Amino acid sequence: MAHLDKAQEFLKAARAALDAGWHNATASSAVSAGINAKDALCLAVAGRTTAADDHRLAVAELRALGLAAVEPGNALDRLLGLKDRAQYDRRSVGASEAHAAVRRATTLVDAAELALRP
Repeated sequence: MAHLDKAQEFLKAARAALDAGWHNATASSAVSAGINAKDALCLAVAGRTTAADDHRLAVAELRALGLAAVEPGNALDRLLGLKDRAQYDRRSVGASEAHAAVRRATTLVDAAELALRP
C-alpha cells in the first residue's frame, strides 16, 4: 500500500500545482504519481514490481499484466514523455499538457485503487 499512498499524494500535489498554474510542477508530480501507481498495480496483480533507471521499462512491465493494463500502460507512456520537459528541459509544459498529465495520472491511480480493492 505504500506505493498507492505515494501515488495518491503525488496526484493531490499535481492537482494543487495545476490549480496554482504551475504546469511544470503539475506534470512532474503527475509523473511521480503514475510511476508509484504502476508499482502498486504491478504488486497487486503480479505480486512484484521492478525498479529500473529507465522508466520506459515500467511501461512494458505494466503492459505485461494483460488487457486490464492497456489503458494504464498507455497513460504511463504518455506521462513519461513529459518527464524530461517538466524537470530538465528549458521548454516548459503547457496548460493543456498539464491537464492531460493529471488525467493520465488519475487513470493510473484509479487502476491501482481498483486492483487493491478487497
